[in-house]
Amino acid sequence: MIRVFIGYDDNEIVAYHVLTHSILRHATQPIAITPLAKSHMQSFYSRERSALESTDFSFTRFLVPFLSGYSGWSLFMDCDMLMTGDVAELWSLRNDAYAVMCVKHDYEARDEAKFLGAVQTKYEKKNWSSVMLFNNERCSVLTPEVVATETGLFLHQFKWLGDDSLIGDLPTTWNYLVGEMTMPGVPKLIHYTLGGPYFESYR
Repeated sequence: MIRVFIGYDDNEIVAYHVLTHSILRHATQPIAITPLAKSHMQSFYSRERSALESTDFSFTRFLVPFLSGYSGWSLFMDCDMLMTGDVAELWSLRNDAYAVMCVKHDYEARDEAKFLGAVQTKYEKKNWSSVMLFNNERCSVLTPEVVATETGLFLHQFKWLGDDSLIGDLPTTWNYLVGEMTMPGVPKLIHYTLGGPYFESYR
């Protein structure tokens, strides 16, 4: 079973359902999809949302290992995406040599604002955490308390690993940033990181 966790935000409900449909449409193996809705986590997680957080799942993505019982592998992805490939192909890239795997983008965001006027924070490893394959057992440091109290840079720059050699590399096609990069052919996972066509201001 492929365990998929998708970030959920009330401002992007359409995006969530479109992504879910696109995953199911192209998948060739059984999938379990879980929305990371902050309202579902009140019994074990609480963190006040700051002005720098563009979505409700800015930090809850790092609860995936906890929600998976720190066992096996799980896949996280932002909701502002469209899957054109088979998620089973992405799943097959799991490598036990690593604690987490992601597309290691090497770029600096061009715009000063993201969708809906959210601040575009610029930092090293930008967007690496928007698609992650978690080797859950090796991510046990990510407890609800740590995710609720540590800084954004500590979490999103994978400082909790203590060693960047534990971060495996995924092909760019599995997190193609629209408006930030170019590549031949059709990417297998398209990321509307600057905002998607479901926002009036993006059309």
